[in-house]
Amino acid sequence: MTTPPPQGNPFAQGQQQPYGQPQGQAPFPQQAGQPGFPPPGAPVPPQPQGRKISFKTIKNIVIVLIVAGVAIGGFIASRDDANTAAVGDCMHRGSTDDNDPDLEVVDCGDAKAQYKVLAKVEGDFSGLTAQSKCEAEAKDFEYVYTETNGDKSFLLCLKDK
Repeated sequence: MTTPPPQGNPFAQGQQQPYGQPQGQAPFPQQAGQPGFPPPGAPVPPQPQGRKISFKTIKNIVIVLIVAGVAIGGFIASRDDANTAAVGDCMHRGSTDDNDPDLEVVDCGDAKAQYKVLAKVEGDFSGLTAQSKCEAEAKDFEYVYTETNGDKSFLLCLKDK
């Protein structure tokens, strides 16, 4: 009777295989220089720096820019309102509503100019007080315009242009 030949490497019979390693495989199948690993001494590629800008960040920036634009636009548009009027300026009435005439400063040579400012008095005035104040400041006034905005209240004494 003959014995069957040994299987695997006949010279490795006395060596133990690492736990869980099937017979015939190297303990570390991937080594430096093989696919998936850089060769020894090769420079390591740099890790990506910083983080990407998220959609939420971009959205917030756009919202801030829109709000700032509206605020700046409102400021520029209000520069020709009645509160910027001075004696000698001409005014245009933008509304037929007597409670909110929407007066704006215009060039006196402009066809839209309707009134001329004869006097501007800082302070809070009511109907009769405003009339008497304009009589004292500008004898030939025809209209009184008052605006009350807290500490920026004033009175305009106006005349047709």
